[in-house]
Amino acid sequence: MQRAVSVVAHLGFRLQAFSPDLYRPLSFAQDVLRRTPLYDFHLVHGGKMVEFAGWSLPVQYRDSHTDSHLHTRQHCSLFDVSHMLQTKICGSDRVKLMESLVVGDIAELRPNQGTLSLFTNEAGGILDDLIVTNTSQGHLYVVSNAGCWEKDLALMQDKVRELQNQGRDVGLEVLDNALLALQGPTAAQVLQAGVADDLRKLPFMTSAVMEVFGVSGCRVTRCGYTGEDGVEISVPAAGAVHLATALLENPEVKLAGLAARDSLRLEAGLCLYGTDIDEHTTPVEGSLSWTLGKRRRAAMDFPGAKVIVPQLKGKVQRRRVGLMCEGAPMRAHSPILNMEGTMIGTVTSGCPSPSLKKNVAMGYVPCEYSRPGTKLMVEVRRKQQMAVVSKMPFVPTNYYTLK
Repeated sequence: MQRAVSVVAHLGFRLQAFSPDLYRPLSFAQDVLRRTPLYDFHLVHGGKMVEFAGWSLPVQYRDSHTDSHLHTRQHCSLFDVSHMLQTKICGSDRVKLMESLVVGDIAELRPNQGTLSLFTNEAGGILDDLIVTNTSQGHLYVVSNAGCWEKDLALMQDKVRELQNQGRDVGLEVLDNALLALQGPTAAQVLQAGVADDLRKLPFMTSAVMEVFGVSGCRVTRCGYTGEDGVEISVPAAGAVHLATALLENPEVKLAGLAARDSLRLEAGLCLYGTDIDEHTTPVEGSLSWTLGKRRRAAMDFPGAKVIVPQLKGKVQRRRVGLMCEGAPMRAHSPILNMEGTMIGTVTSGCPSPSLKKNVAMGYVPCEYSRPGTKLMVEVRRKQQMAVVSKMPFVPTNYYTLK
């Protein structure tokens, strides 16, 4: 997800290496940018603020990008992801509404179970990626990307009005909660000290409402954008600073910003919307066929199904793949060439991997070049260098599942 957001792209071990298309330093009209409830908190803790998707967010803190990245892999880090769009879909026809917009099987979700899904258009293109949770409180909790805020909200609101005009029982509410992501192998241990619920009973992609370090009404979802175990906590805005402060009192926890988030998600093989997937990419091309619900495939009742479903058995012209190379790091827009020197594709995201000490990237190539182990070349700074198609994730994921 953009979760966006990944964002910033691609590390380089120094900020100058990031893609300027994804964020801009705050040297202009800061007051026009939206601020999360933790804005002042970030400044106090040394956050280096940048513009991302219309928001002022920390790209990093006092620690280097690499140190923040590795701390997340070895301990845990706290990310402010309050810029994400959080919505609540209510009414007895809430599943009907959501399934009219996404490719996933929302009806099959158990109480408090969530899934990654995709908004698609009639041409099969991906409008955004999102997480939908079927809460036990009788509503769907939806989190989608800040960069698609207006588009996603309009899409859902238009469908709400359409169904309401048909006499359907459905409604939508935008939540103004903050959203904090605690990510890393010790995240559950840290959080357990502040909750009464047994987090061992909360596996990956499940959710529960609980009091967290004295803040009531928090929704804790076992998910994240780093490939590590962790949670995202939807917290009432008034309690966000208290909760962040309480979490930071544990020496295991350090603050991390957009830079570390981007390199972590890339190591985990996770897409950034608008960079790795977009309206011109189908789920099959984006190697996201697993998001298509089995029942939905058979019924072909989601937007773009007539384009997407035949691609599952047929042949698409290109696929998203992982790449590894030595030498200079691959960046977005770097040309991908076959061994004869013909350009066959383009890198969409790339960075040096702090965990692997190698350069990793993802991009699109024709299907005949998509098999892991295939040798290719990439052009970086007008120089060609060897690359190899690699399985993703580049770093093994550590999601918590019940054995």
